Amino acid sequence: MQGLKELLVKESKRIKEIKRTVDERLKDVPNGTLRITTAKKQVQYIQCKQVQCTETSDRQEFKLSYIKKDDLPLAKQLAQKSYDQKVKKLVDRREKQLERLVKEYNDDEIVAIYNSLNDKRKSLIKPVEPTYEQRLAEWKSVPYVGKSFENVKTEIYSKKGERMRSKSEKFLADMFYDMGIEYKYECPLYLKGYGIVYPDFTLLSKKTFEEIYWEHEGRMDDAEYVEKGIRKIDQYTKNNIIPGKRLILTYESSTYALNTTIAEMLIREHLL
Repeated sequence: MQGLKELLVKESKRIKEIKRTVDERLKDVPNGTLRITTAKKQVQYIQCKQVQCTETSDRQEFKLSYIKKDDLPLAKQLAQKSYDQKVKKLVDRREKQLERLVKEYNDDEIVAIYNSLNDKRKSLIKPVEPTYEQRLAEWKSVPYVGKSFENVKTEIYSKKGERMRSKSEKFLADMFYDMGIEYKYECPLYLKGYGIVYPDFTLLSKKTFEEIYWEHEGRMDDAEYVEKGIRKIDQYTKNNIIPGKRLILTYESSTYALNTTIAEMLIREHLL
């Protein structure tokens, strides 16, 4: 699974941090455990200590003592101790499991087997999972008809030679081109409950192999344009194309240009 290695590393770091926290908490804790009982609708806290029966015997017994109301912090400490001990037991086990898995696992381990073969052998084999390059080639081979440029006077072309509607879209297209990212410009997409839309860019995720859509909202100071854009974004969401996951959004207005640094951050987060 693409991206799983990164998630495993993050989870391993999270577990290690939790382990450090509970280990620190358990350094100086009161003796015993906490029992909680209810008598006549009154909650009673009891400290249960394990003590040695005699000086000459190793046999242990439990000594119970009620915790008074004015000593409630002791009950809290014992409760916290018990919780932290359970957490420690779990994270100690998880830490070892994750360390082993992070060391052994690679996202592309199955693909790597296929890629290690020579071309003649590859031609005889059908891989259990298509490589990203195979998926991309198939995705690119599907023809489509983009939105018409009728009544558009400006002629702006990307490095790829495609006509664009704005300089910002050209800039984004050129960023994709320079970073080796394939895209489809204004490829039609049907949204249930809304109809056909033409996302500015449609891209294929290397991590999930799903299509990702990029919409650049270029006239954010135009009230009518903004309202239409909001309705369209809502329809994306209703069709399970969630902003920040499969829908990337960038913005500009007449006084605020496309933030190229943010655009590059979004590309690296979602497409590389």
